[in-house]
This record gives sequence, C-alpha cells and structure tokens, in this order.
Amino acid sequence: MRPVPEETTAIDYVMEAASGAHFSGLRFDGLLTSPRASPAPTPLDSTPKQPFVIGVSGGTASGKTTVCDMIIQQLHDHRVVLVNQDSFYRGLTAEEMTRVHEYNFDHPDAFDTEQLLECVEKLKSGLSVQVPIYDFKTHQRCSDSFRQVNASDVIILEGILVFHDARVRNLMSMKIFVDTDADVRLARRIRRDTVERGRDINSVLEQYAKFVKPAFDDFVLPSKKYADVIIPRGGDNHVAIDLIVQHIRTKLGQHDLCKIYPNVYVIQSTFQIRGMHTLIRDKEISKHDFVFYSDRLIRLVVEHGLGHLPFTEKQIVTPTGSVYTGVDFCKKLCGVSIIRSGESMENALRACCKGIKIGKILIHRDGDNGKQLIYEKLPKDISERHVLLLDPVLATGNSANQAIELLIQKGVPESHIIFLNLISAPEGIHCVCKRFPSLKIVTSEIDLMLNEEFRVIPGLGEFGDRYFGTDD
Repeated sequence: MRPVPEETTAIDYVMEAASGAHFSGLRFDGLLTSPRASPAPTPLDSTPKQPFVIGVSGGTASGKTTVCDMIIQQLHDHRVVLVNQDSFYRGLTAEEMTRVHEYNFDHPDAFDTEQLLECVEKLKSGLSVQVPIYDFKTHQRCSDSFRQVNASDVIILEGILVFHDARVRNLMSMKIFVDTDADVRLARRIRRDTVERGRDINSVLEQYAKFVKPAFDDFVLPSKKYADVIIPRGGDNHVAIDLIVQHIRTKLGQHDLCKIYPNVYVIQSTFQIRGMHTLIRDKEISKHDFVFYSDRLIRLVVEHGLGHLPFTEKQIVTPTGSVYTGVDFCKKLCGVSIIRSGESMENALRACCKGIKIGKILIHRDGDNGKQLIYEKLPKDISERHVLLLDPVLATGNSANQAIELLIQKGVPESHIIFLNLISAPEGIHCVCKRFPSLKIVTSEIDLMLNEEFRVIPGLGEFGDRYFGTDD
C-alpha cells in the first residue's frame, strides 16, 4: 500500500465515525423507487449449442476480475465474452449527485438488474447486445457509446451481487465465489479507488465502513451458499482455476464435433489465429488485407494437414558429426483444388511442398441439392498418392462429397484423402464424415451453422469473390 499522506492522519476517526448504525437501503430517505416491471422474456432461437454461462461473485476487490482474465486466457481456443455487473449501475439523478456520499453503490437496487437479465438472455439466445458503459467519476452512463458484445461459446458474468437475484443465478451453468481475506480486499480497494477513480483515502474508508462492509455482510456473503466452486485467495489459486477450466472444457466438449468424429482436426487456436479470423471475417477489410491474412491462415492449415501424412524414420549426420534420427517426408503426394475458391490455397501448398503436382476439379452448383461435375484434370498416378483436397469453406458438404467420390473412383483410397479448409459448418462436417468416415478434415475454425440460404454463419461471405477481387 502507498504511504498515507499527512492530511489523512484522522483515518481512525473517520473509520470509527462511519462504523455506527448504517442504512442498508439504496438511497437516502424519500428517494427509494419501485422496481421496474420485468420485460417479456426474449425468445430463444434454435442454436445448435447453448453457451456456457459462468457467474463470478465475491466481495469488492476480491480478485474477481483476475480470476475471469485467467479463465479467458486459458480458454483462448473458444469464443469467450465478459459481462461486468458494474456496467449496469443506474445513473444518478441530479438530486442524488448532490448527496452522492450518502448513496449505497453496494446495494442490489443500485443495479439495473432487469437490463442485465435481458442482456444475458439475448446472449444465450445467440444474439448480439450493446452493454452500457458506466463512468465511475461522473456516476453516469455514457449516453453516446456502448460496448458491442457478440454471442459466444462462454459468457462470464462478473460482479459482487450476480448471485443475489435468483433469476440471474438460474441463467448460470457454473457459479464461482472468490473468497479473499477482508484486509486484503480493503487494501486493494483503497489502491483502486484512489488511483483509478480519483477519490481521496478518507472518502474511500468512510464509504467502506458505512456501505461496503455492511452490504458485504448483508448481501454478498449470504450469496456464497449458492456457489458451485469457492476459490480461496482469488487469482493466486492457480490449481483451482486450472480445475475450473478443465471442467468447462469437458462441458463444452460434450457436443464437440471433434469428439463425435475423431477424423476431424481443428488447429489449436491462439490469439493470433483468432485475430486473423476477426480480420478476414470483417466486411470492411480491404482486399489487400483480406488476401494477406487469408494466406497466413491457409499456410497454417496446410502445415497442420501435412502433419497427418505418413512419415518414415531417417537418420542423417549433422555438421558436428553427430547422428540425428528424424523423419522423411511423404514422397507420393499431390494437391487437388476445387475450382475456384480452392485455387486460393495452392500457393501455400507450393510454398510448403516444392514441385508438388496440383489437380483441378470444377463442380457446377445447381441450387444446393444437385451437383454436376464440369471439369477434372488430375495426375495420372493419383491412385498412388496421398491427396490434399483444397477448398476454403466447407458449407453443405455437397461439393466436397462430389469431389471425394471422384477421387475414390480414380483409385485413391479414402484414408489417403485429407480435406483442408479455413472454416467448416457443422452440417458440412456431418455430411462428409458420415459418408466418408476414413477421410481426414483439417480446419481452422468450426462455425455456428448454415442459414436458410445455405451460407455459413457467422462465416466470411463468398470467399472466392473476396479473394480474387470479383465482389465489386
């Protein structure tokens, strides 16, 4: 803790004076308002997988945000969003601002719980929401700006009173209570409020003794009984957080297509990969940037796909005269691109495999129920090779099935085909894997679903047009 200035020598007096009888209501006399009527529940749409909602509660400055950040870091291969209860503070009226030091910010009525409920329900339904932004210095919401939050695999709801209302609790898949010593919490709160929120130490201590501690005893601590997991020491408890993340992964994996089809491989996600996906999916990105970041992602997919080819052991002598036991690349290999989007993946394949032969298949789309083979040009000895089939988007799976069927007719064993793409729809994975269970699929992300027009959602649009510049 920072050294206490001289003007705060009366701290003991401040604490003693404020620790008398306290008012546990929200506002000073005459300003209590009745709760707002609940809005009609938001109808749930038929998304294939419900998000996993985690509630994280605990006393002020207990380390809730640190715990949330650590969970998000470890779940980097899933879409995770954080919703703070603090964003839903009600803005103070002009009269309340004149007596702001008498306002209890730690009482349940200080929050707009109805709006919080509406927000979480929409996110669970797969909808995007605009979360308000609260200014702790002016005690008002920003009227002209919001934080856009999109539907995700995991929703983390964090706040001191997120367990207080049963309706909010019932939306949660897991409830975590961060339990930290009161002295540690007070020290952190003093540091936070004086440095980040521009308050003097006397007012922080007075507010703590008059409102924060009583509210913790009255509302926060009793909600601890609803927790599924209690984390002592907050973010310092790495073992507890690791176990929580492992449990979340297990729950998310119950409907994971990689569990259903062991021949489906999703490259390990990192923030770099998620960042590149964010860029190429953005409709406002320039063509130059779209091609650049698509090429980077395609290269990663190709490298991962090559790792599933058979290798033979090989010993070589290093410049130091030592013997190194390694592996030799698969020699009988070729690529086949599905025209025309698949041609965008050819340069990455050539960069990884010097002199590789690449065949072409053109399939005419007549709606999404019928397919017609228009053109094919394949290596004559393709039946003796392992084939990397190239198409950046796996949507319905009909075109892929047509191309795979042609390769099998040419004598390529099903197990010798590896289908490489950037994004896959669950419907396409089901379609291909049920028909060809021995084939391998390698992708960088599995998207949510197909819409009524058979487009991948959220998707990235017509990949070929965006890549080759014919979407103007």
